[in-house]
Amino acid sequence: MIAKSSPQYKLPSDFIWGFATASFQIEGSTDVGGRGKSIWDDFSRTPGKTMDGRNGDVATDSYNRWREDIDLLVSYGVKSYRFSLSWSRIIPLGGRDDPVNEEGIKFYSDFIDGLLEKGITPFVTLYHWDLPQALHDRYLGWLNKDEIVQDYTRYARVCFERFGDRVKHWLTMNEPWCISVLGYGRGVFAPGRSSDRMRSTEGDSSTEPWIVGHSVILSHAYAVKAYREEFKEKQGGQIGITLNGDWAMPYDDSPENIEAAQHALDVAIGWFADPVYLGSYPAYMKEMLGDRLPAFTDEELKVVSGSSDFYGMNTYTTNLCKAGGDDEFQGKTEYTFTRPDGTQLGTQAHCAWLQDYPQGFRDLLNYLYNRYKLPIYVTENGFAVKDENAMPLEQALHDEPRVQYYRGVTQSLISAVVEDGVDVRAYFGWSLLDNFEWADGYVTRFGLTYVDYETQKRYPKDSAKFVSKWFKEHILSEEEVPPTTTEVAPKPVAVKKTAQTNGVSKRQSVSKGANGKTVQKKKSPIARVTAYISTFLGL
Repeated sequence: MIAKSSPQYKLPSDFIWGFATASFQIEGSTDVGGRGKSIWDDFSRTPGKTMDGRNGDVATDSYNRWREDIDLLVSYGVKSYRFSLSWSRIIPLGGRDDPVNEEGIKFYSDFIDGLLEKGITPFVTLYHWDLPQALHDRYLGWLNKDEIVQDYTRYARVCFERFGDRVKHWLTMNEPWCISVLGYGRGVFAPGRSSDRMRSTEGDSSTEPWIVGHSVILSHAYAVKAYREEFKEKQGGQIGITLNGDWAMPYDDSPENIEAAQHALDVAIGWFADPVYLGSYPAYMKEMLGDRLPAFTDEELKVVSGSSDFYGMNTYTTNLCKAGGDDEFQGKTEYTFTRPDGTQLGTQAHCAWLQDYPQGFRDLLNYLYNRYKLPIYVTENGFAVKDENAMPLEQALHDEPRVQYYRGVTQSLISAVVEDGVDVRAYFGWSLLDNFEWADGYVTRFGLTYVDYETQKRYPKDSAKFVSKWFKEHILSEEEVPPTTTEVAPKPVAVKKTAQTNGVSKRQSVSKGANGKTVQKKKSPIARVTAYISTFLGL
């Protein structure tokens, strides 16, 4: 049930909320407990691969401090915690015939039990970018479809067998676009393959990302098939994939920019969402790539189509979209935050690719729900305050720009649910902790909790207090639910219908520019890539 209470709306009592992390970004202890190497171990230790030259060997030491992290979650009052499992901690060599590491199994099993003992629902990601190094060395990992699909499916099956009696929410893959493009196209993430020979001695950016994306989709789909056929009936859980994709709008009302926005959407989101939810790659991608885009066999497509119980949504920002450019990873469009009148879209984050524009969050929710027609789980969303790493502790804890970001996002969330009828079931802020931010190292902080990396002490920021308070005040308590209500899922109200051209909404929005003038735009739900692109990339 969705209730309108005076003076505020409320979300259903079974709405899931919490914070999210990823194994390599927080665990550390990379050579402890029988863990094998992941592709990020040596990559992050290689000079020039991270902005500050630091690696993930210690991170936030959460392998040793997991009880402290659970206590922190309890203090925030969360309902759920999204975290990822390290494939190489569970199967150190990664392969389907390689031994399972019982010490790694015990670590995650104890952690899951610890969450449940405190009333916190585990929301588990199977793969968050940390491929076992042995599989890359053995057959180039995601570039070898026939091998990786079998090895990943076996890894997933081990996780279902060992944890599925207690884990009821599974995510197969985190952000396949980032796996494919940043790891095998731009070369800024492990394994760092690219056609740019200044960056990598190996790789072909014109072919490898599309091959990798295809392998990731199939690996996801066959893992879901295994879960549904072998585990779901007994364990009763849900399984899906989570995709990155930010909202963007045409730069102006010109037909070419409206079309460009849709093309960018096709590559940023449709590349993965369309096969999974609609049963085929986007027509524009087929046109753009020709025979460079791998094709599914009829049998594969039967497994891929419908292979997610929900839409997992990672999103951070909004971009204005211009026609032009030759970047295939952006659908041959250009992104900007600068409006035609010269004003900026929103508050600038520490990352060059991120500005705060909360209306875009609501519009993206509407677009995804109208297009893919499944419940949405917002599995990642957050903001990095500019120069926060250089601030004194007390100043960093009063993170008003991040509070402002979450204030806008939460209002957009509840408006989308109550007023627009979008079926949103969960929200996870990124991230529980400041942590190893991939190519940025530790200079970029996304945490709602400040981490002193010298002492590993955790300090709640104002943003954590805001988000915790907001959800406590905006979710129905059991006492508020009318006795006649059956709360299996929130019932959306009528969805607003808008005129669309090629999938892009032409609904108008009005916003204020920095000069105070009213700027009127046609809203277009176009996804921009969500990736942790380092500031030094100049994107």
